Amino acid sequence: MAPRISDQRDIEFVLYEQLDAESLLSFDKYSEFNRKMFNLVIKEARTIATKEIFPTYTECDRSGVEFDNGHVTVPECLRPVLRLLVEGEWCALTEDPEYGGQGLPFTIAQAVNEYMIGANYIAMTYAILGHGAGKMIDLFGTDLQKKLFLKKLYTAEWGGTMLLTEPDAGSNVGALTTSARLLDDGTYEISGNKIFITNGEQNLTENIIHPVLARIEGAPAGTKGISLFIVPKIWVNEDGSLGGDNDVVCTGVEEKMGLHGSPTCSLSLGSKGRCRGYLLGEPNQGMKIMFHMMNEVRLEVGTQAFSSAACAYMHALDYAKQRHQGRSLTAGADHNAPQVPIIQHPDVRRMLLKMKAYVEGMRSLTYFTAFCFDQIECTVSDEEKAHFTHLVEILTPIVKAYLSEKGFDVCVEAMQVYGGYGYTSEFPVEQMVRDSKIASIYEGTNGIQAMDFLGRKLPGQKGAILQSLITEMKKGVALAAGIESLGAVSHQVALAVDKLETVCQKTVSAAGSASFQSAFAAAHPLLDATGDVIMAWMLLWRAAIAEGKLAGARVDKKDMAFYQGKVSTARFFIQTILPASLGKLDAVSCEDNPAVMMDEEAF
Repeated sequence: MAPRISDQRDIEFVLYEQLDAESLLSFDKYSEFNRKMFNLVIKEARTIATKEIFPTYTECDRSGVEFDNGHVTVPECLRPVLRLLVEGEWCALTEDPEYGGQGLPFTIAQAVNEYMIGANYIAMTYAILGHGAGKMIDLFGTDLQKKLFLKKLYTAEWGGTMLLTEPDAGSNVGALTTSARLLDDGTYEISGNKIFITNGEQNLTENIIHPVLARIEGAPAGTKGISLFIVPKIWVNEDGSLGGDNDVVCTGVEEKMGLHGSPTCSLSLGSKGRCRGYLLGEPNQGMKIMFHMMNEVRLEVGTQAFSSAACAYMHALDYAKQRHQGRSLTAGADHNAPQVPIIQHPDVRRMLLKMKAYVEGMRSLTYFTAFCFDQIECTVSDEEKAHFTHLVEILTPIVKAYLSEKGFDVCVEAMQVYGGYGYTSEFPVEQMVRDSKIASIYEGTNGIQAMDFLGRKLPGQKGAILQSLITEMKKGVALAAGIESLGAVSHQVALAVDKLETVCQKTVSAAGSASFQSAFAAAHPLLDATGDVIMAWMLLWRAAIAEGKLAGARVDKKDMAFYQGKVSTARFFIQTILPASLGKLDAVSCEDNPAVMMDEEAF
């Protein structure tokens, strides 16, 4: 029996019952599609993920990468996967078909990504990293740059990276020392060293295009003086032909806890000759351009963690149904009673329902965020565009930070369901734990996401960004409040939303006062509690839809259980997890945070 990468029925529920993805067909941009076409794309993605990508998951972990004299060899099992993805044009689903995309809505692309990323994120990094680099060129590049690089990156025929971090300039990007000097031909000579570069060197593609942050000679200090350059591993001539090596040298790869099939590289630029690059956009515009890629990557990181969690939950659920261990509690002292599947044990059921709640809530959140992108692309009203833009801005750090942490937690819980077997390499959940941990660390640690959330997003547009989120949540609560069976839990969520709004406003005010250090020490707990309230909102929304279906005349036995499961899942989260979240909000409101008040010598 083929492994279940994710929950097909729940994906369809979110797409067509919760978000009404068919409504996107009314927009001119997507008028050539229909639901049948959407489903065909998703079905093919599920087939490829299950039959072609997931079988490489364990193999590429055990094979790992090899580094020798500047060259990196990656697991050979990934080569046919990348070829399949390139030939099927799976790597730039939302982009213009002219450049190798499929022109799909973001919402539908999210379903494809859930299957493929969940099957093997390592394999997918080789396919999707170039998309972010291509998007920046698409938005800011010259006609020549688009001609040379765009289609090759969007199709993943060439690899892509992101060169920000340096040994002495990690999260503090403004301290970078990589330099750029203008040459007579209009290109720039690049010199410096970068570290922690995912897939910075590999032998799967004939070329790798590196977006590089560097400072042009004489530019201002700090982030204001940073520019962005397109630096190919192999130089690309103006006629599109490949030239010689461009002096981008891999000096080593990191030994990591997970993602063993993906090299994390140190790169030297210009250390053995001349490294050249094209300026992308205007001088000193590098950070502005790079954030277009960073925001996209942060959403992918959230998807990475959530998809790993969804896959881990599917595996744990199947295992719990098959693994017989212990007698049922209802058997009492009857020692002759047969052993039962562990899913019949109350504590295992608690773990599974907790996982189910987070996975389904995270699925709705990621798809809703993608749906907001589609609304921004297609709506005509300036007011609607602003509303959905605000939602994307405030949800991006939450998707990255909250999902990366809860996704990891779900993987750990899945390991627990397996017991001792979960800690062995006989089953894939131990690898899922190892691979998913990085999501909370890279592409801006979660502490940085929390600072952005408090310092920029909550007070953004004079509080309008926060109000867009609160308005959307209250709309969902009102929908459920009109359903008698959900009255009590909808009231609990309503109280949580009101409290969240109050605490967010109070913390923003504190961040602008003499207590700003205490406020920022509470930024991460505030983001975490916000994520909890959003989960409650999403699950309540799902339960309201389910209750509407259950009240209908035609619900077969299988759908009956499915919809009842939505209601039970929402009740579980709102009644057992959300109360603790309210306690988190109380803790955030505490002034004079000991974390900043305590003397350093007391640590």
